[in-house]
Amino acid sequence: MIGRALRRGFSQQTKQQKQLRREKLSNGPSLAQFIQDSTQQHQPQRPSSPREQEDDDTRLAHLDQLMVQLRADAEHTAKHHDLVDTFGRAHTYLRISLTERCNLRCQYCMPEEGVSLQPTSDLLATDEIIRLATLFARAGVSKLRLTGGEPLVRSDIVPLATALHGIPGIESLGITTNGLALPRHLDALCALPVRLNISLDTLDDAKFTRITRRKGFSRVYGAIRAAVAASPVRVKLNCVVMRDFNLDEIIDFVALTKELAVDVRFIEWMPFDQNKWNDRTFVPYAEMLAQLETEFPLVKLEDDPHDTSKAFALAGGAAGQFGFITSMSEHFCGGCNRLRLTADGNLKVCLFGNTEVSLRDAMRLGFSDDDLLLIVQAAVKRKKFALGGHGNMYGIASGQNRPMILIGG
Repeated sequence: MIGRALRRGFSQQTKQQKQLRREKLSNGPSLAQFIQDSTQQHQPQRPSSPREQEDDDTRLAHLDQLMVQLRADAEHTAKHHDLVDTFGRAHTYLRISLTERCNLRCQYCMPEEGVSLQPTSDLLATDEIIRLATLFARAGVSKLRLTGGEPLVRSDIVPLATALHGIPGIESLGITTNGLALPRHLDALCALPVRLNISLDTLDDAKFTRITRRKGFSRVYGAIRAAVAASPVRVKLNCVVMRDFNLDEIIDFVALTKELAVDVRFIEWMPFDQNKWNDRTFVPYAEMLAQLETEFPLVKLEDDPHDTSKAFALAGGAAGQFGFITSMSEHFCGGCNRLRLTADGNLKVCLFGNTEVSLRDAMRLGFSDDDLLLIVQAAVKRKKFALGGHGNMYGIASGQNRPMILIGG
């Protein structure tokens, strides 16, 4: 079966575990086992012994059997939309992490000690990204968003964005960026155009340095204003709200929308590996809204069925608007249409789930586009109805999901 286990071999398993694995392989792989075997640790090692290579060869020998099963299942699948899960949710939105590297060290995204980055050879190459994006578009995806890490640290970001923008079926291309490298790419990205989401958690220079562990507030704020002036589509600001850090600034962010045509989104702080999430720092959307209502007259705007944001605006007119992304207090799993592709080529069907399947390994093993699509469809069919939400936040916080920087948001 493919996945990271292919690269790791069984070097970390005991002889007994290896024997159990061989017995499973001798009976042929199931679809559940195929998905499970692509869920693994995030620092893979390559096989290093002939015996481990034999184990890999045994696993590869059963890939054909797996594909026969998937193809047979596909013949009985409705063709209205290729990426519909068992709850009837059509997945039209793919978020692609272009890199694990970042030029900031935001506390809620990256552990203080940093993360171990994978070798470049383990990450998706440019042509692999384009191939997979084209495949997803063929399956019904119409919206792409490029994330990271910081996507603008890629030297080929403009030609890559141009290629993705031109894929038949892709109607919207977005980039989520911290804004530091945006000035040198702004004109080219706006010309496509690209929908820009810029992360900014504070309007205070010193607090910016504290939360990001780097300097750069003036550059980012200047990039935001330049983007608003240049972009033909509305720029969004992403603000992760944390008690005792920036809760006192949400009034200032909303006041910004009076004269600046931006869409400010207040994001509930979500638990991910090693970001020290706790419920004392977490601020639910209802509390944020109540605080704003004491300061401003507000009007509720209509929400898009697939939008994660609850939209509001200042009553009486304003250049911009604001909203709340309520992943924890009021999850939006019922209307989820998102899939995620990590920088190392793993498909995540849920942001909060730790189950992944490696499309990179499948490509590098020579799988056809049709077979890759069968793998994607199989993963989508296994998507759970809901993993987000307040009721499960402690379970999420104690889980083994990747740090946010290695997911891509």
